[in-house]
Amino acid sequence: MKGTGRKAGMLLLMHVLFLIYSLTSVISRKIAGAAFLSAEFLVGYLLIFLCLGIYALGWQQVLKVFPLFQAYANKAVVVVWGVFWGRVIFGETITPARLAGMVLIVCGVVLFALEDRGGNREEARHE
Repeated sequence: MKGTGRKAGMLLLMHVLFLIYSLTSVISRKIAGAAFLSAEFLVGYLLIFLCLGIYALGWQQVLKVFPLFQAYANKAVVVVWGVFWGRVIFGETITPARLAGMVLIVCGVVLFALEDRGGNREEARHE
């Protein structure tokens, strides 16, 4: 049971890391028009490096718990965060096609996780 709690915590950490990773694109878009080496440019890139550093350190911890294929399957939710940030920060429109794509991504990640969980039960039965 202890391992299940750790995995749940690491799954939450993984998705928080994806949220942080998605912010790098938001910051990039915000500073895209800034003059090279201006204060806005430098602060923006400092924030990007900070986000990427946090992401990289956390990702190493996630990979200690989850196989690489499972961790990368979850990474697809970054697209969902991108659509969310586009709407909230930049006022972009969420079209029915984008919404359908987001639903498919989330369903795919959930199905992948459920299939993997079923596979683990099957392996445990054979041991």
